[in-house]
Amino acid sequence: MRDYVIVTDSTVDLPASMLEEQEIPVLPLSYILDGKTYEDRKGFSGKEFFDKIRQGSMPTTSQVNPEQAKRLFEPILKEGKDILCLGFSSGLSGSYNSERIAAEELSEAYPDARIIVLDTLCASMGQGLLLVKALKKQREGMALEELAKWVEANKLHICHNITVDDLKHLYRGGRISKTTAALGTLIQIKPIIHVNEEGKLVVIGKERGRKKALNKIIDMTGRRIADYDNDLVMVTHGDCIEDAEYVKEQIQKKYGVKEVVINQIGTVIGAHTGPGVVAVFHMGGKR
Repeated sequence: MRDYVIVTDSTVDLPASMLEEQEIPVLPLSYILDGKTYEDRKGFSGKEFFDKIRQGSMPTTSQVNPEQAKRLFEPILKEGKDILCLGFSSGLSGSYNSERIAAEELSEAYPDARIIVLDTLCASMGQGLLLVKALKKQREGMALEELAKWVEANKLHICHNITVDDLKHLYRGGRISKTTAALGTLIQIKPIIHVNEEGKLVVIGKERGRKKALNKIIDMTGRRIADYDNDLVMVTHGDCIEDAEYVKEQIQKKYGVKEVVINQIGTVIGAHTGPGVVAVFHMGGKR
Protein backbone atom coordinates (compact mmCIF):
# COMPACT_ATOMS: atom_id res chain seq x y z
CA MET A 1 0.00 0.00 0.00
CA ARG A 2 1.37 3.40 -1.02
CA ASP A 3 1.77 6.16 1.52
CA TYR A 4 -0.48 9.17 1.10
CA VAL A 5 -0.34 12.83 2.05
CA ILE A 6 -3.30 14.94 3.18
CA VAL A 7 -3.28 18.45 1.72
CA THR A 8 -5.73 21.31 2.20
CA ASP A 9 -6.36 25.03 1.64
CA SER A 10 -5.24 27.97 3.77
CA THR A 11 -8.92 28.51 4.64
CA VAL A 12 -8.66 25.86 7.38
CA ASP A 13 -7.62 28.82 9.59
CA LEU A 14 -5.73 26.56 12.01
CA PRO A 15 -2.79 27.92 14.01
CA ALA A 16 0.36 27.86 11.87
CA SER A 17 2.10 25.79 14.54
CA MET A 18 -0.47 23.00 14.15
CA LEU A 19 -0.03 22.86 10.39
CA GLU A 20 3.77 22.98 10.64
CA GLU A 21 3.89 20.30 13.32
CA GLN A 22 1.83 17.94 11.15
CA GLU A 23 3.75 18.97 7.99
CA ILE A 24 0.53 19.63 6.07
CA PRO A 25 0.99 21.00 2.53
CA VAL A 26 -1.30 24.01 2.21
CA LEU A 27 -2.69 25.69 -0.91
CA PRO A 28 -2.94 29.42 -0.20
CA LEU A 29 -5.84 31.50 -1.45
CA SER A 30 -5.10 35.21 -1.95
CA TYR A 31 -6.53 38.59 -1.08
CA ILE A 32 -6.12 42.03 -2.60
CA LEU A 33 -5.91 44.99 -0.25
CA ASP A 34 -5.22 48.59 -1.30
CA GLY A 35 -4.16 47.42 -4.76
CA LYS A 36 -1.66 44.77 -3.63
CA THR A 37 -2.04 40.99 -3.66
CA TYR A 38 -1.06 38.85 -0.68
CA GLU A 39 -1.29 35.20 0.20
CA ASP A 40 -3.82 34.29 2.88
CA ARG A 41 -2.48 35.09 6.38
CA LYS A 42 0.50 36.99 4.96
CA GLY A 43 1.22 40.65 4.37
CA PHE A 44 -0.59 41.91 7.48
CA SER A 45 -1.18 40.64 10.97
CA GLY A 46 -4.79 39.92 11.84
CA LYS A 47 -5.12 43.17 13.76
CA GLU A 48 -3.52 45.21 10.97
CA PHE A 49 -5.81 43.58 8.41
CA PHE A 50 -9.00 44.24 10.36
CA ASP A 51 -7.89 47.77 11.26
CA LYS A 52 -7.54 48.43 7.53
CA ILE A 53 -11.14 47.30 7.04
CA ARG A 54 -12.30 49.45 9.96
CA GLN A 55 -10.62 52.41 8.27
CA GLY A 56 -12.52 51.80 5.04
CA SER A 57 -10.40 49.41 2.95
CA MET A 58 -12.41 46.78 1.08
CA PRO A 59 -10.36 43.65 0.40
CA THR A 60 -11.26 41.18 -2.33
CA THR A 61 -10.19 37.55 -2.59
CA SER A 62 -9.16 35.03 -5.23
CA GLN A 63 -9.33 31.25 -5.31
CA VAL A 64 -6.69 28.60 -5.90
CA ASN A 65 -6.11 27.99 -9.63
CA PRO A 66 -5.34 24.61 -11.28
CA GLU A 67 -1.69 25.43 -12.01
CA GLN A 68 -1.10 26.40 -8.41
CA ALA A 69 -2.63 23.12 -7.25
CA LYS A 70 -0.51 21.13 -9.72
CA ARG A 71 2.66 22.76 -8.39
CA LEU A 72 1.80 21.58 -4.90
CA PHE A 73 0.60 18.10 -5.90
CA GLU A 74 3.33 17.05 -8.34
CA PRO A 75 6.34 16.87 -5.98
CA ILE A 76 4.29 14.57 -3.72
CA LEU A 77 3.48 12.30 -6.66
CA LYS A 78 7.13 12.25 -7.72
CA GLU A 79 7.95 10.82 -4.28
CA GLY A 80 5.65 7.91 -5.08
CA LYS A 81 2.92 9.01 -2.65
CA ASP A 82 -0.81 9.40 -3.16
CA ILE A 83 -2.86 12.48 -2.21
CA LEU A 84 -6.05 13.21 -0.30
CA CYS A 85 -7.03 16.86 -0.78
CA LEU A 86 -9.63 18.38 1.55
CA GLY A 87 -10.96 21.34 -0.39
CA PHE A 88 -12.66 24.54 0.77
CA SER A 89 -16.45 24.44 0.34
CA SER A 90 -17.60 24.67 -3.27
CA GLY A 91 -20.52 26.72 -1.96
CA LEU A 92 -18.10 29.54 -1.13
CA SER A 93 -15.18 29.21 -3.56
CA GLY A 94 -14.07 27.69 -6.85
CA SER A 95 -10.86 26.36 -5.25
CA TYR A 96 -12.22 22.80 -4.96
CA ASN A 97 -12.97 22.72 -8.68
CA SER A 98 -9.46 23.98 -9.51
CA GLU A 99 -7.97 21.23 -7.34
CA ARG A 100 -10.17 18.64 -9.03
CA ILE A 101 -9.01 19.82 -12.48
CA ALA A 102 -5.36 19.67 -11.36
CA ALA A 103 -5.86 16.11 -10.10
CA GLU A 104 -7.41 15.00 -13.39
CA GLU A 105 -4.55 16.47 -15.43
CA LEU A 106 -1.86 14.97 -13.21
CA SER A 107 -3.53 11.57 -13.27
CA GLU A 108 -2.64 11.31 -16.93
CA ALA A 109 1.05 11.85 -16.21
CA TYR A 110 1.02 9.65 -13.08
CA PRO A 111 -1.38 6.80 -13.92
CA ASP A 112 -0.32 4.68 -10.92
CA ALA A 113 -1.08 7.45 -8.44
CA ARG A 114 -4.31 8.03 -6.54
CA ILE A 115 -5.35 11.69 -6.16
CA ILE A 116 -8.65 12.07 -4.32
CA VAL A 117 -10.04 15.60 -4.06
CA LEU A 118 -13.00 16.06 -1.73
CA ASP A 119 -15.37 18.99 -1.36
CA THR A 120 -15.56 19.37 2.42
CA LEU A 121 -18.55 21.74 2.28
CA CYS A 122 -16.83 23.33 5.29
CA ALA A 123 -15.14 26.65 5.93
CA SER A 124 -12.57 28.17 8.29
CA MET A 125 -11.94 26.09 11.41
CA GLY A 126 -14.83 23.82 10.44
CA GLN A 127 -12.63 22.70 7.57
CA GLY A 128 -9.76 22.69 10.05
CA LEU A 129 -11.64 20.46 12.49
CA LEU A 130 -12.38 17.99 9.71
CA LEU A 131 -8.68 18.01 8.79
CA VAL A 132 -7.65 17.31 12.40
CA LYS A 133 -10.08 14.39 12.58
CA ALA A 134 -8.79 13.01 9.25
CA LEU A 135 -5.17 13.27 10.37
CA LYS A 136 -5.98 11.27 13.48
CA LYS A 137 -7.59 8.54 11.35
CA GLN A 138 -4.51 8.49 9.11
CA ARG A 139 -2.18 8.10 12.11
CA GLU A 140 -4.33 5.21 13.30
CA GLY A 141 -3.59 3.45 10.00
CA MET A 142 -6.72 4.14 7.97
CA ALA A 143 -6.11 3.61 4.24
CA LEU A 144 -6.64 6.36 1.68
CA GLU A 145 -9.89 5.08 0.18
CA GLU A 146 -11.33 4.26 3.60
CA LEU A 147 -10.47 7.71 4.93
CA ALA A 148 -12.01 9.39 1.88
CA LYS A 149 -15.24 7.51 2.61
CA TRP A 150 -15.07 8.54 6.27
CA VAL A 151 -14.68 12.22 5.33
CA GLU A 152 -17.63 12.02 2.94
CA ALA A 153 -19.76 10.34 5.60
CA ASN A 154 -18.87 12.84 8.34
CA LYS A 155 -18.34 16.22 6.70
CA LEU A 156 -21.95 17.30 7.16
CA HIS A 157 -21.60 16.57 10.88
CA ILE A 158 -19.22 19.54 11.16
CA CYS A 159 -21.41 22.35 12.53
CA HIS A 160 -20.63 26.04 12.01
CA ASN A 161 -22.31 28.48 14.47
CA ILE A 162 -21.47 32.07 13.56
CA THR A 163 -22.29 35.67 14.39
CA VAL A 164 -20.87 38.83 12.82
CA ASP A 165 -20.67 42.36 14.17
CA ASP A 166 -21.31 44.39 11.02
CA LEU A 167 -23.94 43.54 8.43
CA LYS A 168 -22.34 45.53 5.59
CA HIS A 169 -19.84 42.77 4.87
CA LEU A 170 -22.67 40.26 4.38
CA TYR A 171 -24.33 42.76 2.07
CA ARG A 172 -21.14 43.10 0.03
CA GLY A 173 -21.08 39.32 -0.30
CA GLY A 174 -24.67 39.21 -1.49
CA ARG A 175 -25.97 37.44 1.65
CA ILE A 176 -28.49 40.12 2.64
CA SER A 177 -30.14 43.14 1.01
CA LYS A 178 -28.90 46.71 1.34
CA THR A 179 -32.08 47.68 3.19
CA THR A 180 -31.68 44.83 5.70
CA ALA A 181 -28.05 45.78 6.28
CA ALA A 182 -28.87 49.45 6.87
CA LEU A 183 -31.81 48.73 9.18
CA GLY A 184 -29.97 46.03 11.11
CA THR A 185 -27.00 48.29 11.70
CA LEU A 186 -29.26 51.07 12.91
CA ILE A 187 -31.01 48.94 15.57
CA GLN A 188 -27.97 46.82 16.48
CA ILE A 189 -29.25 43.58 14.96
CA LYS A 190 -26.62 40.82 14.94
CA PRO A 191 -27.23 37.99 12.49
CA ILE A 192 -26.85 34.32 13.38
CA ILE A 193 -25.37 32.32 10.52
CA HIS A 194 -24.45 28.74 9.73
CA VAL A 195 -22.97 26.81 6.81
CA ASN A 196 -25.72 24.68 5.32
CA GLU A 197 -25.54 21.25 3.70
CA GLU A 198 -24.66 22.88 0.37
CA GLY A 199 -21.66 24.52 2.00
CA LYS A 200 -23.13 28.03 1.80
CA LEU A 201 -23.40 30.74 4.43
CA VAL A 202 -27.03 31.21 5.44
CA VAL A 203 -28.56 33.68 7.90
CA ILE A 204 -30.80 31.61 10.19
CA GLY A 205 -31.64 34.10 12.94
CA LYS A 206 -31.11 37.52 14.45
CA GLU A 207 -30.39 38.84 17.92
CA ARG A 208 -30.44 42.40 19.22
CA GLY A 209 -27.07 43.15 20.80
CA ARG A 210 -23.67 41.53 20.83
CA LYS A 211 -23.91 39.55 24.08
CA LYS A 212 -27.23 37.99 23.05
CA ALA A 213 -25.70 36.94 19.73
CA LEU A 214 -22.71 35.32 21.44
CA ASN A 215 -24.99 33.49 23.86
CA LYS A 216 -27.10 32.30 20.95
CA ILE A 217 -24.21 30.56 19.19
CA ILE A 218 -23.20 29.05 22.55
CA ASP A 219 -26.74 27.69 22.98
CA MET A 220 -26.74 26.37 19.41
CA THR A 221 -23.54 24.51 20.18
CA GLY A 222 -25.11 22.95 23.25
CA ARG A 223 -28.12 21.68 21.32
CA ARG A 224 -26.08 20.23 18.47
CA ILE A 225 -23.25 18.49 20.32
CA ALA A 226 -25.62 16.33 22.37
CA ASP A 227 -24.90 12.60 22.00
CA TYR A 228 -21.86 13.28 19.80
CA ASP A 229 -18.16 12.87 20.58
CA ASN A 230 -16.67 16.34 21.02
CA ASP A 231 -13.33 16.11 22.78
CA LEU A 232 -12.30 19.10 20.65
CA VAL A 233 -14.20 22.29 19.72
CA MET A 234 -12.76 25.20 17.76
CA VAL A 235 -13.49 28.93 17.98
CA THR A 236 -12.36 31.60 15.56
CA HIS A 237 -12.66 35.37 15.77
CA GLY A 238 -12.02 38.56 13.82
CA ASP A 239 -9.77 40.60 16.13
CA CYS A 240 -12.07 40.20 19.15
CA ILE A 241 -10.22 37.78 21.39
CA GLU A 242 -12.19 38.73 24.52
CA ASP A 243 -15.43 37.58 22.90
CA ALA A 244 -13.79 34.35 21.73
CA GLU A 245 -12.49 33.69 25.24
CA TYR A 246 -15.97 34.27 26.65
CA VAL A 247 -17.44 31.75 24.21
CA LYS A 248 -14.71 29.22 25.04
CA GLU A 249 -15.27 29.62 28.79
CA GLN A 250 -19.02 29.13 28.48
CA ILE A 251 -18.69 26.06 26.25
CA GLN A 252 -16.28 24.40 28.66
CA LYS A 253 -18.37 25.35 31.69
CA LYS A 254 -21.77 24.35 30.28
CA TYR A 255 -20.91 21.35 28.13
CA GLY A 256 -17.75 19.90 29.65
CA VAL A 257 -15.66 20.09 26.47
CA LYS A 258 -12.06 19.34 27.44
CA GLU A 259 -10.24 21.19 24.67
CA VAL A 260 -11.31 24.37 22.90
CA VAL A 261 -8.81 25.79 20.39
CA ILE A 262 -9.04 29.51 19.60
CA ASN A 263 -7.44 31.09 16.54
CA GLN A 264 -7.96 34.33 14.64
CA ILE A 265 -9.84 33.94 11.38
CA GLY A 266 -7.74 34.06 8.21
CA THR A 267 -7.51 37.07 5.95
CA VAL A 268 -9.37 35.46 3.04
CA ILE A 269 -12.47 34.45 5.00
CA GLY A 270 -12.11 37.51 7.22
CA ALA A 271 -12.40 39.70 4.12
CA HIS A 272 -16.00 38.50 3.79
CA THR A 273 -17.01 38.47 7.46
CA GLY A 274 -15.28 41.65 8.55
CA PRO A 275 -13.94 42.33 12.05
CA GLY A 276 -15.96 41.10 15.00
CA VAL A 277 -16.91 37.69 13.64
CA VAL A 278 -17.05 34.88 16.19
CA ALA A 279 -17.69 31.27 15.17
CA VAL A 280 -17.85 27.90 16.92
CA PHE A 281 -17.10 24.61 15.14
CA HIS A 282 -17.88 21.14 16.44
CA MET A 283 -19.25 17.73 15.53
CA GLY A 284 -23.01 17.36 15.67
CA GLY A 285 -25.86 15.17 14.54
CA LYS A 286 -27.05 17.68 11.94
CA ARG A 287 -26.04 21.09 10.66
